[in-house]
Amino acid sequence: MGEFFVSNHPLIQNKMAMLRNKNTCTKEFKEIISEVAMLLCYEATRHIELVPAKVETPIAEADVNVINRGFAIVPILRAGMGMLDGLLTLMPTAKVGFIGLYRDPETLKPVEYYCKLPNGIENMEVFVTDPMLATGGTAVAGIDFIKEKGAKKITFLCILAAPDGVKKLREAHPDVDIYAAAYDEKLNDHGYIVPGLGDAGDRIFGTK
Repeated sequence: MGEFFVSNHPLIQNKMAMLRNKNTCTKEFKEIISEVAMLLCYEATRHIELVPAKVETPIAEADVNVINRGFAIVPILRAGMGMLDGLLTLMPTAKVGFIGLYRDPETLKPVEYYCKLPNGIENMEVFVTDPMLATGGTAVAGIDFIKEKGAKKITFLCILAAPDGVKKLREAHPDVDIYAAAYDEKLNDHGYIVPGLGDAGDRIFGTK
């Protein structure tokens, strides 16, 4: 079973307080989402395998350890885009793909409208981003597409997770690690996380 990690880091929790605040403006909200994503990426990459190498310092040759594999970051559009810059700050050479899904307001089921993934994704460690893991339908569908392209090592990064979404994602993809900045108590009748932070996409892009 993949890992389910919820951060208790003081920096993340302090930033979560600002994200939850309905008075936080669009500019600040977008910046903080990116910062939290970067901190989560730090946690999610802690177990990446290193290989020995040698470099020349200004003084002498040194034995070092380096990462010897490729990465892909795949935001689920549109809200997942808000986390992209934070991950690229730590992994600037990562390839980037995109999956376009939206949740039908009546059925709450995901509908695909776009999918473009990097070549060679089957050999990369893939980080899927979406700020909200609510019902889990969008995350499951997005990871379905990525696995169809051959990806084997996938980590899902979100800002907020709810029990329904975690359960659904773990049942559908038990091999996928989930990293969240916070874990909330439930969903309301409209499928929104409670107490949550509202609609992440609207707050990132200022559309409401």
